[in-house]
Amino acid sequence: MELWSRADPQLREVVCFSLRCRALALLLQAVFNLLIPDHAADAFRPPGQGAAGAWDALLERLLGGLARWDGEHFLFIAEHGYLLEHSCAFLPLFPLGLRLAAALLPPPLPLRPRSRLLLCAALLNALLAALAAAALLRLGRAVLRDRRQAFLAALLFSLSPAGVFLAAAYSESAFACLAFGAMWRLERGQGRLSALLFSLAAAARANGLVNAGFALHSSARRLARLLQGGSAPSLCGQLLRLLSAAALTCAAIFLPFVLFQCFAYVRFCSPGTGLAPSAPEPLLQLARDKGYRVAGAAGAEPPWCSQRFPVAYSYIQDTYWNVGFLRYFELKQIPNFLLALPVTLLCSWAAWTYVRANPRHCLTLGLERRKSEERGKARDGFCGPAAFVYVVHSTALLLFGFCCMHVQVLTRFLGSSSPILYWFPAYLLQEYEPLLRSTGTDDPKSEKPLLGKSGSSCGKGTSDNPVVRLLLNWRSLTPLSKSILGFFLGYWLLGLILHCNFYPWT
Repeated sequence: MELWSRADPQLREVVCFSLRCRALALLLQAVFNLLIPDHAADAFRPPGQGAAGAWDALLERLLGGLARWDGEHFLFIAEHGYLLEHSCAFLPLFPLGLRLAAALLPPPLPLRPRSRLLLCAALLNALLAALAAAALLRLGRAVLRDRRQAFLAALLFSLSPAGVFLAAAYSESAFACLAFGAMWRLERGQGRLSALLFSLAAAARANGLVNAGFALHSSARRLARLLQGGSAPSLCGQLLRLLSAAALTCAAIFLPFVLFQCFAYVRFCSPGTGLAPSAPEPLLQLARDKGYRVAGAAGAEPPWCSQRFPVAYSYIQDTYWNVGFLRYFELKQIPNFLLALPVTLLCSWAAWTYVRANPRHCLTLGLERRKSEERGKARDGFCGPAAFVYVVHSTALLLFGFCCMHVQVLTRFLGSSSPILYWFPAYLLQEYEPLLRSTGTDDPKSEKPLLGKSGSSCGKGTSDNPVVRLLLNWRSLTPLSKSILGFFLGYWLLGLILHCNFYPWT
């Protein structure tokens, strides 16, 4: 407790605000799940194993909304392993974490394995989301060099439009925690720890492979510095060390995904594994009814096994979910494109704003060192030079998701992967909202518009919350501020209502 009381006030406020938002999300999803009947969606619903007791029924009533859609897949994998072929679309880190947490959880109540896993998912994701918010705060300080923007962005993350997925039994919280933490460590020059965290992130979600771009750009930046100011005798040795470090980092990031594809190959392409007979009969019956391929079952070999590079992930996304380039561009998908429109416009606006403010910096791919940087006077905030690679990362994810994925998932796809979705709204609020304007310095004690005398519920002396202050002064906000906060709050609340009752959402 003494260590917590000495922690940075902004960090304490971010962690506490995140935990309060998660607690409120759990409460609201339970209320909505009680009041609104579930939609009869054509979704994966495995049959329950064993008799459900009173505690299981109570837990399902309280937390059942967190196990919808892909949440059912993650809980199924954590309980039964990769028994079904289409489960290989979900990478193993989060299910393994759930299984480990369930094994360590003391058993005070007689709960079925699924109920224990669901409880662990709720508790684990609340913790991981708070750690992700803390990592985003530290990353924002390192990149933006503006404590106010970094603080505001981390608070906005707690009210993320993808908030329901940060609370539900999904891998978004784990991925955001690892990815933001890895980015922060990379900014601090801790390459090995950053590579480890990026590697773990790639074991949680496939889009973690894209994070190799951060390591490559960091190496390219250091290479540019060497070429601009290095001496010839030491240049070759430094260059070799730099290239080998970049190659090892990229290999570490890709390794979990490659190993998982090897595991899938052994699981589903090697005959005679004898797994099918040991599976529970209700699950085998479900597989027969739905046409799911079961590991070790007799039958034709999956088509992807005979490919030159047998990658189960891409085959499953193509076959089971019809994911591919421009496949989603159909008239009947217009509502889903409208659902993804706010995040698409916001990230496109962020990219345009940055390019317009830094045309030369963008043309040189962020590798040219400015004179202002050499003097230690680089521009602060979202438009600063250090944010370049993050803008590129966000734009690349946006284009890929818009053209090659189910477009409605863009909100949670970007919300758990890119700091830009929070940095840019924080920049807009700070620039154009009079209630947040300040002429103070970067000293936290002088941040009067953001820090007030009224401490938060986390303890005495903690920083006031600018997001709460804006919401309490809603009527006096500018239209832009209302639009930004309305998007964040509206999607946060609608996600709890729709997703937790099996209605289509992002």
